[in-house]
Amino acid sequence: VNPALDRWFNEGFISDYTIDDFKDYGPGTVGGIFHEWITQGNYGIQIVPWTKPETQLQFYNMRSGQTHDFEHILCGGGFNSMGELVPYWYRLTNVFKHIRNPELAGELSVLQLLGSLRYTIRTMLHYPQVWEVTVDAMQRGMRVGQQSDALFMAKIEDVFHLPVGEARAVLGVRGAQDRDTSAEGEFFLDRAA
Repeated sequence: VNPALDRWFNEGFISDYTIDDFKDYGPGTVGGIFHEWITQGNYGIQIVPWTKPETQLQFYNMRSGQTHDFEHILCGGGFNSMGELVPYWYRLTNVFKHIRNPELAGELSVLQLLGSLRYTIRTMLHYPQVWEVTVDAMQRGMRVGQQSDALFMAKIEDVFHLPVGEARAVLGVRGAQDRDTSAEGEFFLDRAA
């Protein structure tokens, strides 16, 4: 029914990158931005250890984990609480655009939905001062998802060396708008000055 998705599952590409693999990428490149963010924040790159998936759903979830941080960069979401909404909402719209079976698309979207709701509910209940930023981030993510090619099936590793604008063009990412939401992200985390 969906030859592109079928090819992607059959290829089953899994990355094995480490933080050190990004140290030589230049500033402004996808890999350089990722390396700067990951090292300055002293973050790990594997929330769940990468193992050989045994099912297509396990493969989908593993690749989603491997590409999520790069979706921040490519879709225009900062690396903060408000920035999380952009890749979540890109994915929630992009998967439904490219997987025309609503039951399958819905099953593949559960983690993104639950992830995004924790931010939206908490913001409305406790931080209405940043609600408009929340809505903007969700709308920006949706716009990218609706306008773009199937980024979730792309081999993002092929564009680590490219500046963000060029990488977006190569991968068919359209409608991305970069916004600095770090102040609102800090406010959301109760660390505002």
